[in-house]
Amino acid sequence: MKKHARWMYIFNGIIIMMLLGTVYSYSIFRKSLEEIFGLSTAESGLPYMAALGFYALFMFLSGRMIERFHPRLMLVFGGFLVSLGWVLSYFASGVTHLVVTYGMITGAGVGIAYGVIINVVAKWFVDKRGFAVGLVLVGFGMSPLIVAPIVRDLISNFGVMNTFLYLGLAYAVLIPILAIPFRYPTENEADRFDKIHIVSGDLKSFTTSKMVKSRIFKGLYINFIIGTMIGLMLIGLTFGIGTDYVGLNQRTVTTMISAFAIFNGMGRPFSGWLTEKLSPVKSMVISYGLIMIASVIMITTQGRMPVLYFVAFALFWFNLGSWLAIAPTTTILMFGAKNYSQNYSVVFTAYGIGAILGVLTSGVFIDIVKDYTILFYYIFLLSMIGVFVSTTMLKDHRRNTE
Repeated sequence: MKKHARWMYIFNGIIIMMLLGTVYSYSIFRKSLEEIFGLSTAESGLPYMAALGFYALFMFLSGRMIERFHPRLMLVFGGFLVSLGWVLSYFASGVTHLVVTYGMITGAGVGIAYGVIINVVAKWFVDKRGFAVGLVLVGFGMSPLIVAPIVRDLISNFGVMNTFLYLGLAYAVLIPILAIPFRYPTENEADRFDKIHIVSGDLKSFTTSKMVKSRIFKGLYINFIIGTMIGLMLIGLTFGIGTDYVGLNQRTVTTMISAFAIFNGMGRPFSGWLTEKLSPVKSMVISYGLIMIASVIMITTQGRMPVLYFVAFALFWFNLGSWLAIAPTTTILMFGAKNYSQNYSVVFTAYGIGAILGVLTSGVFIDIVKDYTILFYYIFLLSMIGVFVSTTMLKDHRRNTE
């Protein structure tokens, strides 16, 4: 294969990721579901929480299987589960049903397909993994840019339940077609592209069991939990905060969500590149610094300035995208590329924990206090903890990771 032909995996991967990333548009479904089923904020977050949790769980479970089966087969199977979950959500009679269909089934499919795409791209782009993985993840992060307006219009014209059905049927056709080219490079093809320069010389390849015993892994894992807690709780509440706290109309907030998706997408290749260029610790501290700035903006304005709401949430969305590039890039830099698919599938379970903790705690806080301001104090505190963990438990990737 010619060198430029491998970019096909980036192109198709971005489109598939865009379809999978519809999970980030849940805040647009949320208000309609609360009205139909009479749900509280905490209850309406359960399908979203389940989707993110099963997404992480099945990325972990499929981590060892990815190498055993053809990536095209795994990708089609993951896409089938995504479509099935959306279609079955059409028949939902309550939040419990949606937890199973939208949450467990769709989330499982997203986890499988997501893991396959990252693994395939990482193998084809051994010379620029951080940038390439971050670039393909642009599709996942920018999904709301395309999906949010479509979903809003579908809900307005056909209702939220019919929207589930239409999306499921569309994905059943699109994902298998886009999956057709996917394969791993042959040994000769991989060697041809392997121009990566490793500063420390012969980078060690950690087995998963050795990785989880290291202090570096624990620091990365805690940070990934914190980063995803912050990002996912706010993405799930973006719509409600914009309408209820800031006082914007639904169409304006939906338009803003599409813009936020651009920042989310930009955070991925930029932070993948930054993590390789500087170090994981520096990229993590920069991310937390931006999150704290955004939190201070929301605390001081109390939702009274729509322009600053846009600035703050652009930063929040940017940094969730950042963490989804920082984590895989750090895994490669710290623990080597040989066992990357298995190692990152373990690291990625932190995403599921962050999703569950973030959605549960934010929902409870809002239901009890009835004020969004407390969230931003909470996020500022989490960021301070993250900075402490980053600077004490991680170190420059050029050094020994033991």
